[in-house]
Amino acid sequence: MNKLKKLLLTITLTISVITLPVAAGAAPYTVQKGDSFWSIANENGVSVLNLLNTNNRTGSLLYAGETINIPDASVSQEDKELMAKLIHAEAKGEPYAGKVAVGTVILNRVDHEDFPNTIKSVIYERSNGYYAFSPVQDGAINGGYTDGDMKAVNEAIAFRGQGNGSLFFYNPKTAQSNWIESRDHTITIGNHVFAK
Repeated sequence: MNKLKKLLLTITLTISVITLPVAAGAAPYTVQKGDSFWSIANENGVSVLNLLNTNNRTGSLLYAGETINIPDASVSQEDKELMAKLIHAEAKGEPYAGKVAVGTVILNRVDHEDFPNTIKSVIYERSNGYYAFSPVQDGAINGGYTDGDMKAVNEAIAFRGQGNGSLFFYNPKTAQSNWIESRDHTITIGNHVFAK
């Protein structure tokens, strides 16, 4: 009986020091007081859904001191900068929420079967000799971006996979095509109407 207890104790101690494997490309993070999946995702440039999936979570409950895994950023720094430049050119003077929504449209297109599957190819997509985004056509995308534009990019990435699925946006005062008005309107932010 003593040998059996000793064997069980050894098995129990051995099991207690085994750690769960970290998903490929994921880094451990110790949750701090006040953290949320949203704040962690936004800070690390990953989507909330990806963060939840990596940690096999369905709810949003976190405890200070627990360790979670943060997946590799799904968007490269180069792509983030390209998005920030487009946001700056397309949404200069628009509310911050409108900048996030423009970034979300780019990511929604990447994830949608009817559009190219990379950020760069979505932004530089051409049809009938015209670029999908007018700042690419007129060269305004080659300007810079602000910290606020990059913040909007990170928030759009964190928001990825959620929301109304907007694939288009336009300014009704300057739109030159009636086709865009045939799309289902999802939200209006500032001077932009978003649609899918």
